[in-house]
Amino acid sequence: MNKNFAYCFYLFFLLAACQKQELQKPVFDISPADRLDPKRTEAPYPQVGIPEGVDMESARWNGIDLTPTAPVVPLSAVEEQKTFHLQPGYQIEPILAEPHIQEPAAIQFDGNGRMYVLELRTYMQDIDATGELMPTGRISRWEDKDDDGIYETGVVFLDSLVFPRFVVPFGPNTILSMESNEDHVYKYTDTDNDGQADTKELFATGLGRSGNVEHQTSFLTWTMDNWMYSTYNMRRIRWTPDGVIQEPTGNPYGQWGVTQDNYGQVWFQDGAGGVPQNFNFPIVYGNFRIEGQFQEGFREPFSLVALADFEPGMRETKPDGSLNNVTGAAGNDVFRGDRLPKELVNQYFYGEPVGRIVRQVRSDKSEGLTYIQNEYREQGTEFIQSTDPLFRPVDMATAPDGTMYIVDMYRGIIQEGNWTQEGSYLRTKLQQYQMDDIVGNGRIWRLTHKDHSRSTEKPRMFEESASELVQHLTHSNGWWRDKAQQLLILRQDRSVVPELEQMARDHDNELARIHALWTLEGLGSLKANLLREWFEESNPNLRIQALRAGETLYKYGEKSLELNYKKMIGDSDPEVAVQALLSAYLLNFEGIEDQLQTVLSNNQAKGVQTVARQILEKIAAAKERAATRYTAEERVLFDHGKSIFDSYCATCHGIKGLGTPTGDDGDLIAPGFSGSPRIQGHPEYAVKTLLHGLTGAIEGKEYEGVMIAMGENTDEWIASVVSYIRNDFGNQGSFISPEYVSQIREATKEQSGNYSHDALVAEVPKQLFPQDNWKVSASSTALQGVGSTRDPSYAFGFKGWRTEDEQEKGMWFQINLPSPQTLVEIQFDAGDEQYPQHFTIEVSPDGNSWKEVASEKGKKGINQIPWDAESPATHVRMVLKEGRDETWAMKNLKLYAR
Repeated sequence: MNKNFAYCFYLFFLLAACQKQELQKPVFDISPADRLDPKRTEAPYPQVGIPEGVDMESARWNGIDLTPTAPVVPLSAVEEQKTFHLQPGYQIEPILAEPHIQEPAAIQFDGNGRMYVLELRTYMQDIDATGELMPTGRISRWEDKDDDGIYETGVVFLDSLVFPRFVVPFGPNTILSMESNEDHVYKYTDTDNDGQADTKELFATGLGRSGNVEHQTSFLTWTMDNWMYSTYNMRRIRWTPDGVIQEPTGNPYGQWGVTQDNYGQVWFQDGAGGVPQNFNFPIVYGNFRIEGQFQEGFREPFSLVALADFEPGMRETKPDGSLNNVTGAAGNDVFRGDRLPKELVNQYFYGEPVGRIVRQVRSDKSEGLTYIQNEYREQGTEFIQSTDPLFRPVDMATAPDGTMYIVDMYRGIIQEGNWTQEGSYLRTKLQQYQMDDIVGNGRIWRLTHKDHSRSTEKPRMFEESASELVQHLTHSNGWWRDKAQQLLILRQDRSVVPELEQMARDHDNELARIHALWTLEGLGSLKANLLREWFEESNPNLRIQALRAGETLYKYGEKSLELNYKKMIGDSDPEVAVQALLSAYLLNFEGIEDQLQTVLSNNQAKGVQTVARQILEKIAAAKERAATRYTAEERVLFDHGKSIFDSYCATCHGIKGLGTPTGDDGDLIAPGFSGSPRIQGHPEYAVKTLLHGLTGAIEGKEYEGVMIAMGENTDEWIASVVSYIRNDFGNQGSFISPEYVSQIREATKEQSGNYSHDALVAEVPKQLFPQDNWKVSASSTALQGVGSTRDPSYAFGFKGWRTEDEQEKGMWFQINLPSPQTLVEIQFDAGDEQYPQHFTIEVSPDGNSWKEVASEKGKKGINQIPWDAESPATHVRMVLKEGRDETWAMKNLKLYAR
């Protein structure tokens, strides 16, 4: 039996067995080369020419060598293992590989230690990124059931995804994920325990963005402060028993990688920039410029691969052909395990797949600031190097067994198709070495050390009591502490509050105390008196954690803490003083500018000076932005609404829109507004609530307060309040006009008494989210970038849809629904130039007989077209009534029904 046939037979067996969750044990000695055309290794080798029009004197092209040469040949995992150059004492071994997984890009572990693998199976399957947005991505889940260290048992937990962005384990048999070009995060659950998700629920919105697949949101990560952060998004989200809330942050400048250290400092990994970002201060306080935070020489990689096969070309090539400047970093981990040498603990690691290296970063602290350097710069090397050009480290993680796992995409191309197009430098080098056909692979490696064996302790947190989870907060492996904290908060079991309070006060393990404090915060059971005890601790790390955790109490109304914060601005430790400044700025204390000026005069520590000066700059810039952020009409509504909210609504809904606690049990008088889909969704919900009041349970949860009717106030008063709460507290929504309120008032004049939540929801238009059985068509559809197809359904996401030609009368865009719906509104973003000149909305019950329900002139930005529905329809279309010298474009298209 030849190798090709053997491999194909093995793959067929694997695919068949995978459906039954009975996988043959991974084999690591089969080479991907067996799947490739054997003639690729035979001379003569391809002669790749210089593309037409290239300037050979440019820094990118000058010196390029395109001599025909033997191709890069992929190795088995066993052979690749021999190519690693490790620091003394370290070993690396494969634990999972192709064909069981393909194109792995990230891993996460659930409470029982099962490993979820994000598989980007459409990533650069050829040099032109053909089919990159086809729905064939997946999330698989793996276990080592026989305790031999190999993950042999797997299931496809979630399939048919469009380039999924992340996987977040979220309790028993549950994950969070999001697809490319989408704005919504969904919660997927396996309810029948067969290993495959069977329910899909909307979890959060507002996290998407446009761009190619390398430039979209990734790595949503739950961190010690009980918030979740991701790359690109200038916001953080948080699960609470009352729903998901959001807050604005600075720009993370991350691309592929989010992690945290033992003290909850979040690190973001830049991609093309090649360096970590925002590691000096928590991103919630904004961005700060730290001169010299990257020490001299940090950007220089020490690569053993000398093919000059990277996008910057010859301008970033050393004389030996290796990379001279980090350019494609991906994946990161602050190692927090207990089965590698202790000098690695709390050290930052990241992959540079273009340089084929894994870097260890040393953090040097001085006067409240952090400066980083390659731990092995003086030796001219890296933590891990490989001579195999296909080693592509794209993620790493502290594992439940106390070691470090490294995700290796093992492929030829590690750059998105925008940079491999005809005429590009990178395309010529990829073709020279025939690297564009090496796809469909992937390995996960375990890094160990000769003096430390991996732990064989099996996590079983899903079966453990809350009290048992509390004990894991003392574990020497940070993964165990993090996961136990997350599960305690998701359970909201406050029976363990006394245990947590005792641990926070008395335990001899500093990190256990910190996790206990944040678990209390996440349970809504943290008390001001405990914080004040921590403010007096001799350990500055504890004082810093108390300052950060206390922000939550202040936001929920514990104003007495302000005096403590102002006192600690004068703390003798510069890191504590810096944190007190950051907290005071975030909480917007009265007189903060005067206090900052005083600090600049009294404390010369570099960190204090840097932060104080830049906070003053931020305050001044915020004032300037506030003057121009909204139109004159919107500013009037916003300011009036804020005045009403602060003096009236905040009593129940909280000064920061988070709700006001009723006591120590974590319950609220009224629901929060931050991140609320009810508030950010269709405005009719909030307007009707204010006009007529709301009583009873909201989505199954009872609140102490009752929302009384405010209908005696003017239309302008109600429009101001709704406009404000839709655009503060991290929310973003359309403004509401007094005329809109008047229309709703007239339409609901027969409403008697308060609404119940269910009755109100039944009346409010609901967004219909696109499903696989929707049929979307258009008279013309243009390609939307590399890897795209002519798919009009892109209109529902950030990528958007547009016509190939300029607008002409009769052009149309149509949606066919699988079942009748009472359609009442369409919304879309037309951008600045490509809005439709004049169009109609038509609906049909069968696709044959059509009725016009609206006629509109298009405009820049958001277009919102409501109509009065008379009967259900299965088809809706937009038809142009006039031409225009611009193409027609739409993105973030939303369809509403009652």
